[in-house]
Amino acid sequence: MPRLEHKTVVVTGASGGIGESIATTFAREGAHVVVNYKSSKEKAVDIVKKINGTGGKAVAIRANVTDPKDVTFLIDEALSELGQIDIWVNNAGADILTGKGAELSEQEKLQSLIDIDLKGTINCCWSVLPVMEQAGHGVIINMTWDLAIHGFQGRNPQMFAAVKAGVRGFSQSLAKTVAPEIRVNLVAPGWIETAFAEDIMKTTYYQERISEIPLRRFGQPEDVANAALYLASDEAAYITGQTININGGLI
Repeated sequence: MPRLEHKTVVVTGASGGIGESIATTFAREGAHVVVNYKSSKEKAVDIVKKINGTGGKAVAIRANVTDPKDVTFLIDEALSELGQIDIWVNNAGADILTGKGAELSEQEKLQSLIDIDLKGTINCCWSVLPVMEQAGHGVIINMTWDLAIHGFQGRNPQMFAAVKAGVRGFSQSLAKTVAPEIRVNLVAPGWIETAFAEDIMKTTYYQERISEIPLRRFGQPEDVANAALYLASDEAAYITGQTININGGLI
């Protein structure tokens, strides 16, 4: 039997990369999935079509996690479409490394990280908790960074570490607050082959990072999705307040 059969999951920021992989992996394991997006509607709709086309069930819902009203809309729509919310994955995050995000000023980057990664995670957790409390169960999975505690040189890593360490501290406190009915855990991706990795693959910087990783490769989005799948499943029923590093042994 699929591990998440009869479960409903909301994945924020699920229109690409790690979020897409989590959504499709959970759907493969029997979950009904809400693919949340902010601006990439076409990508989100394509993911939903792929899931539904292989016998799964998914819907795409737009919402900006930085806006509590949007988060409330996301929850209401998810309940209307799928009837329940058993699992919530806070994957939405600010991209300050590629595209338009890389062109922002340092203050704009910092504010974007605070608004999306930290406040967005808190907004979603606080908003969905009443639904899970009423149901008497629930699982929340938040995204941190493997180097948030250990540190990494550079101005962008300083900002990213500060915000992701905040997510970790919040999540660990939340886990103790909402237990035993609701479990809260974190996944901490390291170097993963997303858009940023694609930009640096032909550089010495990429080779330097590879040389530091015991498993000698960047991770794939599926590596993160599989860890999230375990934490979401009943196989992790005695795990809360914990962080799983997905980083090839770097930390």
